Amino acid sequence: MPTPHRRKFWTVLILLGGMAASMFVAGQWAWQRSLHDESDTVQRQLALYGQTLAQRIDRYRTLPEVLALDKQLRDALRHPLSAAQVEQLNRKLEQANGASQSSTLTLINRSGTAIAASNWRTATSNVGMDYSFRPYVQQALTQGSGSFYGIGVTTGEPGYFLSQAIRDDSGQTLGLVAIKIALQELEREWLQTPDIVLASDAHGVVFLASQDAWRYRLLDPLDDAERRELSATRQYSEQPLRPLDYSVEDHMDNGGRLVRLQTPGLSTLQGRVLWQTQQLPGTPWQLHLLHGTRNSMSDSRWAAAAGAGGWLALSMLVLFVRQRQRLATLRQRSRQELETVLQQHAQELRTAQDGIVQAAQEADTGLSRSLEHLPQGVVIIDADLKLVAWNSRYVQLFRYPADLMRVGQPIEALLRHNARRGLLGPGPADDTIARRLSHLRSGTPHLHESAKDDGTVLEIRGNPLPDGGFVTSYADITSYKNAARELRSLADALEQRVADRTRDLDAARREAEQANRYKTRFVAAAVHDLLQPLNAARMFTSLLRGHLHDEAGRRAADSIDGALAAQDAILGSLLDIARMESGQLEVRIRDVALGPVLQVLAHNFGVLAESRGLALSCVDTHCVVHTDENLLRRIVQNFVSNAIRYSRRGRIVVGCRRDGDHVRIEVHDQGPGIPEALQREIFEEFRRLDEGGDGDRGAGLGLAIVERLGRLLGHDIGLRSQLGRGSVFWVRVPLGDAAAAQRIAPPPSTANQPDDAPLHGSSAWVVEDDGPTCAATQALLQRWGCAVPLAAGAPEALAHAQPGQAPQLVLLDVHLGPGHYGPDVYAALCERWGQTPAVILVTAERDATLRRQAAERGWGFLAKPVRAPALRALMSQTLLRLRESAPEPE
Repeated sequence: MPTPHRRKFWTVLILLGGMAASMFVAGQWAWQRSLHDESDTVQRQLALYGQTLAQRIDRYRTLPEVLALDKQLRDALRHPLSAAQVEQLNRKLEQANGASQSSTLTLINRSGTAIAASNWRTATSNVGMDYSFRPYVQQALTQGSGSFYGIGVTTGEPGYFLSQAIRDDSGQTLGLVAIKIALQELEREWLQTPDIVLASDAHGVVFLASQDAWRYRLLDPLDDAERRELSATRQYSEQPLRPLDYSVEDHMDNGGRLVRLQTPGLSTLQGRVLWQTQQLPGTPWQLHLLHGTRNSMSDSRWAAAAGAGGWLALSMLVLFVRQRQRLATLRQRSRQELETVLQQHAQELRTAQDGIVQAAQEADTGLSRSLEHLPQGVVIIDADLKLVAWNSRYVQLFRYPADLMRVGQPIEALLRHNARRGLLGPGPADDTIARRLSHLRSGTPHLHESAKDDGTVLEIRGNPLPDGGFVTSYADITSYKNAARELRSLADALEQRVADRTRDLDAARREAEQANRYKTRFVAAAVHDLLQPLNAARMFTSLLRGHLHDEAGRRAADSIDGALAAQDAILGSLLDIARMESGQLEVRIRDVALGPVLQVLAHNFGVLAESRGLALSCVDTHCVVHTDENLLRRIVQNFVSNAIRYSRRGRIVVGCRRDGDHVRIEVHDQGPGIPEALQREIFEEFRRLDEGGDGDRGAGLGLAIVERLGRLLGHDIGLRSQLGRGSVFWVRVPLGDAAAAQRIAPPPSTANQPDDAPLHGSSAWVVEDDGPTCAATQALLQRWGCAVPLAAGAPEALAHAQPGQAPQLVLLDVHLGPGHYGPDVYAALCERWGQTPAVILVTAERDATLRRQAAERGWGFLAKPVRAPALRALMSQTLLRLRESAPEPE
């Protein structure tokens, strides 16, 4: 093989080998890095699915515990029941189960037979069925409580069973109450993700899946004991349990696995799949998430391509340097060859000169070959306005006779020929010709268009020559003009279509805004109606504590009160969002001293933070900001509440930082941090990253309200966070005028909360259209030593009002049914009494205008659902003020 060929061979081999090695190294590095990132993301997503499943179970977990305390259910398990008693129990369980279609309540005696059930009306009723073989029955009878997932032997529908033993006063087990929770709705929610979500039991059987083909698959083979157990409990009825065929190719650092599915037609995921598993706390279940690695493969390919490109660029640089060195050795040889090249160029120049002479000779004949290639018609005249040269296109455009076209012919002869044919336009021909000849003599450049009778449009462009004379070109632009006219017509049509579409979009926008207003009003009305029974429930819970003397009963009452408080917070947040979207939230912007606002927050949340083992501190500031004080307090309050909820240790610091003509109020915590990919999602409704502290599960509405309040006030909201190091939430507020803030009078100091002494011996009327709320409030006031002569609606109150018999205090609802408005009813009562007792408005309306009107009239105001301590404190303050303002006896 010749030496040059061998050198080229080795060069190409090194290039290809290095490029392959670079592609492999870069691709593997990118594959491992991308796969690690995707594995972390999948792990966080799996945690969110686990939270959702746990929340759905926890929603029903306390119901069997509460029902196990019911005296009627205890008595029903002590002796045989009649048909009427069974029907009464069925109706009780049906009412306790409520309108939910996702659960079933069953009362089971000590022998395992169901004596009552909430589904007693259906063809697949549980009543009379023997469930003694079910594990959740055996666990409740022996251990006090139980849980089990399986397919119902009566209904054939799968579900999760929770059971609670019912015991008598001596502690002996009488039976149990069980609830079955359907989880199919959760599977439908999993369909929204392209990944595969699974839940398996302690035997490795998949019982929940986002795709039907995965359900009842075996992740691990079953031994004989497990098969006998499944057969005895009839956990999965007659469903065939099919094995899942897959192979594990690699293990990730965070517990994930890289697997390849080998069961044909089972999954839409192609190639290797990332499999992440997580134990579900409180259950023997495992939650699985299968995620495709297509993105990691794409990153690996791009990295391999980048590695190959880098290697090629480096190789090209090396070859370029070597080429420059090789060229340096050839410079001497090139100098010798240069002389030969110069001689060849001289010969070519002489040949070109001969061509120029020939072209000049041809120009003397008038028809110039050098102008023939031009698409325009061209004519050249000298300083004496005589023809020098032209091309055939010029003759074609004006159809000149052959005897007229000769060198030396005056241009005036051509103009007169055109005038006789009517090509120079209207008017005297001599004047038109003289005007054009004068223009040519002046040597002024010109550009204009001319239309001929046959519709041809010419663009005429004239320019003077350096030594005198004129060259004029004539271009046929007829097709261009026609296209321009068509484009103008098309533009007009498009403008009309745009105008029509704009009108349609405007109409659609108005319809959307109207629909949004309807939606907002519906949410506000629905929340208002939901707050009514919630208020009565909280009143009854306050009464229930006074009648419970055992620790289990008090814990159940506390659990109910906590659940009602959480529901209250959710409904209040929904109502706030509805008011903000409808524009009904009142905003009062003024200059506010920031230090007292932050100190109040530190005082209010300091005890809560200390109970969680956290240290809450507030850095003092003298800044004055221009904002709404109440709404800004809500924003910072949400930040502090979230920091306490999600921090396990360390400090929480609230402080300010100057930012030009603004100030940033920042809340620093040492919590787990928030991934960058999820930092925008937490400002959406119902988004939470984890459960927070035990028993402190938020609804995911706090930051959504913060984001809306920031938009309403024009304040920027933001955060920065690092995983494992904590987060900083901030709001950016414009600075205000310190002098203006000092002129605003400080709010009156809050007196110590009074005790029950002012309520003893007092009298009050409860005017409310909701019967349970009336009964609960009357019982609560009587327990505090207050006489309640009347607790009823507006018609009864008006009927019982007698002159001179007014109570000391009236608890008044605003909406009292059709045709009755609270303040109007109060005015009618005062007219009949001839007296004006004190008033406390108790309403589910959280309207700032209504609250302000109540303050202007000197009335108290409480928003439903009412907390018993708040009601007692406000009533005591009101009665104390009445006694202080009463005239002393002489």
